[in-house]
Amino acid sequence: MSDIDNTQAEGAAGAPNPTSKMARRRARELALQGVYQWLLSGNNATTVQRHLESETENLDKIDRELFVSLLRGATGAADELRGCFEPLLSRPVAELSPIEHAILLLGTHELRHNLDTPYRVVINEAIELAKGYGGTDGHKFVNGVLDKLSTRLRPEEVEAARARRG
Repeated sequence: MSDIDNTQAEGAAGAPNPTSKMARRRARELALQGVYQWLLSGNNATTVQRHLESETENLDKIDRELFVSLLRGATGAADELRGCFEPLLSRPVAELSPIEHAILLLGTHELRHNLDTPYRVVINEAIELAKGYGGTDGHKFVNGVLDKLSTRLRPEEVEAARARRG
């Protein structure tokens, strides 16, 4: 089920649905915190995950499966993911802010591995993270990089979307 298809925020019993749009957004925010922490601390992903889960209120209101997948995927394959987006950067990876770096790792991982989530949703979610946590124009930078990357990683999907728009 994709973010677009799943807009119901509560399950049948009135309990939060951990796969709702908001639960997925919270999972991305928590994963961003985790990747940021991982980049700065050098701790392994398991340590970061445990710390975040112990410190996060309302953990039941996030899509935990997505959170763990993003955190472990982005940290576990960071070099490979950097190799995907680095050629598209206007500056070296070392000059990226830790937030931009973390968002690009997460967005690249999601574009590569979460094929059930439309590429435009991945980019939009990354832009929202950059607006909320990044610098003034960081969202424009993230948008530009992930937009170019999506044409490389998901060419058929991008072309189909462009054809629909006319």
